[in-house]
Amino acid sequence: MITGATDGIGAAVARALFSRGDHVVALGTNAAKGEALVGAADGAPGTVEFVRADLSLVSTTRQVVERILDAHPRIDGLVLCARYFRTTRRETAEGFEDNFALFYLSRLLLGYGLRPALERAERPVIVNVAGPGHDTPIPWDDLQLTRSYDGVTAMFRSGRLVDLHGVAFAQRHGDGPVRYVLFHPGTTSTGFVGEFDPATARFVEQQKASAKPATAVVPPILGLLDDPPAAPLTAFTADQEIDVRSALFSPRDADRLATLTDDLLARVGD
Repeated sequence: MITGATDGIGAAVARALFSRGDHVVALGTNAAKGEALVGAADGAPGTVEFVRADLSLVSTTRQVVERILDAHPRIDGLVLCARYFRTTRRETAEGFEDNFALFYLSRLLLGYGLRPALERAERPVIVNVAGPGHDTPIPWDDLQLTRSYDGVTAMFRSGRLVDLHGVAFAQRHGDGPVRYVLFHPGTTSTGFVGEFDPATARFVEQQKASAKPATAVVPPILGLLDDPPAAPLTAFTADQEIDVRSALFSPRDADRLATLTDDLLARVGD
């Protein structure tokens, strides 16, 4: 199962998987791109099932979890790629800052929610494509950046929260079969989806010109799916392992974030 599966890294991984015979559940918001991905699998050894969903909404993500669990009692791998850059702060209909909701909450809900199906697989793994090890401070009294927002800070902040979620997942379920991997692809020509001000748009175009193609990131991700690390939690920048025992992966901070997040999610009805 892949989120953000119709663009960039997610789409490249999906194509590689169905080309070798796997069944891919591809999540995205763009129906036309989803249909194109399904069409690209026509005649391939594997297949694609497209699920259109706005994962920035907690209620929708919970519904997707139930739908996937009903349809797929066993999941071998979950690849989390969905994110969307916003220069200007925006809140979802449920009152969450958009990056916080999509980049952090949806990944948390999918990881925990799909765990029963993952645990039925032989060597299950969650590959969270983010930016592990970044030292962006966490504003504990303003996690959703209501006082001082910019898009880059919001993206890096969400990445830090994802790191700590990985720690919390391993603390809670590390004695089970699911391995959790935080993966930094490096500078990659992804879909670069988002809403950019002119200055940021120019920077993105420069990044596109110098970045490696999304297909270059596929081999290490496939390697993690096919042969997950032995440890409950690992982190990588491309093929270079990051030490998850550093202060950036503090179990105490992970517990603190988990408590705050559980409280926030409890306020959202299905």
